[in-house]
Amino acid sequence: MGDTICREDMADQYGLVEKSKIMDAARMKRALSRLASEIVEENQGAKDLYIVGIRRRGVPLAEKIVEKILQLEGERPLYGIIDITLYRDDLSTVGANPIVNRTELTADIENKKIILVDDVLYTGRTIRAALDQLMDFGRPNRVQLAVLIDRGKEHRELPIQADYIGKTVPTKRTEIVKVMLKEYDDDESVWIYEKSAD
Repeated sequence: MGDTICREDMADQYGLVEKSKIMDAARMKRALSRLASEIVEENQGAKDLYIVGIRRRGVPLAEKIVEKILQLEGERPLYGIIDITLYRDDLSTVGANPIVNRTELTADIENKKIILVDDVLYTGRTIRAALDQLMDFGRPNRVQLAVLIDRGKEHRELPIQADYIGKTVPTKRTEIVKVMLKEYDDDESVWIYEKSAD
């Protein structure tokens, strides 16, 4: 879910019922610290790391991971942003004139260790679209995936799994996971909503 919207509006505009808070700001911070630590350990440091946030909410999460890796290693990994709007297979549902933001990969991805960062892993289609676009920029050494929330393999429509997971949250298809970030919202937290049975 990419739009800026407060929790109260979720129920009003989309007919959703707030079910539970699964992460507060402190838990999110700890999860991101752990993700950064696991990324550094798996890749033997920050050398050749390229952290790439998927617009929208993957971007601030990627920025936080970059800062945490800098604190751990004393070296700032490369950082970029990928916009998948025109690579989505559901483009017809996005609208006649989708808003396309720039992909910002200022450094060459050739032979780099790419860490794609997104907020929620659900069907895997967002990640597939990000991979499609990434390959248009070159051939990295390796591509890994870091997500704050994994909704569970039972929802996956494609053979895509995360390498680094902040929290696995088994959900029903009627539920929606909303990651709130201070960059877009008034809050730092993760909530589960459910479609109301009207």
